[in-house]
Amino acid sequence: MATEDIEPGVEVTPFSTSWIPIRDGRIVSIAVYRDEQGQDDAVVLEHRPDRTAGAPPLVRVHSACLTGDTFRSLRCDCGPQLDRSLAAISDAPWGILVYLPLHEGRGIGLANKIRAYALQDAGLDTAAANVALGFEVDQRSFDRAARILASLGAQEVRLLTNNPAKVSALEAHGIRVAEQLGLVIAPNEHTEAYLATKRRLAHLLEPKPAR
Repeated sequence: MATEDIEPGVEVTPFSTSWIPIRDGRIVSIAVYRDEQGQDDAVVLEHRPDRTAGAPPLVRVHSACLTGDTFRSLRCDCGPQLDRSLAAISDAPWGILVYLPLHEGRGIGLANKIRAYALQDAGLDTAAANVALGFEVDQRSFDRAARILASLGAQEVRLLTNNPAKVSALEAHGIRVAEQLGLVIAPNEHTEAYLATKRRLAHLLEPKPAR
């Protein structure tokens, strides 16, 4: 995939902005972005108490997972990854969370994700279930996230992700990833097959050895 460089100040404008207190009362700005059809396609939380900090921001680009993020389902590691990302971002001199509501189920939507769950219950893994429903294994695009990051001046980032494909996708759209930082969550009895599929998709799920 050819790199599409994004110029600073690219025209990406939030539909609405405000602020919210999160972990330990830290104040973060919140902005909602909408696509051409008027759907809320991105929510951005930004914590930037030190505007003189020279290091690239700590960034999490998080695909929505209603079952994990909200209902705390144990079938995936999404909720704990979101919690850990918010904690790290709120401690950073400059931190950004880009939350993508339209990425549910690797881009197939909530209703289809639940259909995929039923196929997984019958023995398919998460990738095969998406394909059985007529979708690609992963239908997500990170173009919008890259353009939002560029509009915030974050053309170089330290990225919280286990997924090398996410690194490649952002870099293909002009965002330089200075460092990939893993979010390794301890497995539970419900995530064994799910994490096995992630490993097959090249996610880095083992803690780095201590130096």
